[in-house]
Amino acid sequence: MSFGNLFAAARAFALVSFLALSGFLASGPASALTAAATVRDANSIQLGDVTYRLDGVDAPELDQVCIDDHADPWTCGVEARDQLAKLINKRTVRCDDVGPEKSFGKRHRAICTAEGDKVTLNEQLVKLGYAIAREPIKANVKPAATEAKTASAGIWKGCFVAPQEFRTGKKDGALLGAACRADRDKEIRAVLFPDELTMPPNCSIKGKLAVRARVTGNIGIYHLRGCPSYPATTKPDRWFCSEDDAQAAGFRKAYNCRRPK
Repeated sequence: MSFGNLFAAARAFALVSFLALSGFLASGPASALTAAATVRDANSIQLGDVTYRLDGVDAPELDQVCIDDHADPWTCGVEARDQLAKLINKRTVRCDDVGPEKSFGKRHRAICTAEGDKVTLNEQLVKLGYAIAREPIKANVKPAATEAKTASAGIWKGCFVAPQEFRTGKKDGALLGAACRADRDKEIRAVLFPDELTMPPNCSIKGKLAVRARVTGNIGIYHLRGCPSYPATTKPDRWFCSEDDAQAAGFRKAYNCRRPK
């Protein structure tokens, strides 16, 4: 084969490779995934072995407590998760990956849509009032958030703290919602941050906020059943359903839970 033919063949190969790579980057599994969905919580959807967090959305955690419009405590995190499950209604879901979520371990943010819907799950959950808007990468949920707040929908009908402040134990954070009363501030905060947090169903992993965990870049330590520290952890700050959820929330495993090498 002549030098000219070799050059032409090499150029053709390079062009084909470029086009193939471009197609892969545009439509490969790293950018979008469609599959049956498992709702981990109101923020997180699992498709296969990939867990996404809804971009632009911050929903109550499963162990978070809110106050309703009758001044009664209610498990708003569990209700928010159930509302997301109802929106999906066992349909397949497409999640478009929009970038890494630095605050939640290895998970990525995504804009997700249930089969047959024109409106994203991100926007629908916020519009129902079961999540608040957070800084998005691409999702635009601010109009839905304004509408939910104005209508006192979902958690906005009562009183709550932002999920981010609940996760970090910021007990002096702003109170949100139509039923918050300045003259009952102390009593409200005692309900929103109880001394003994109720364990959600099937979520038995205990988490404690701990300054010493910051050495490893975490905010707390989690304890599993069977570990020596588990029974001694009597008033957990958080409850988790899986180790993956605990790690995504910034907690590390207790050292006495580690298996010997």
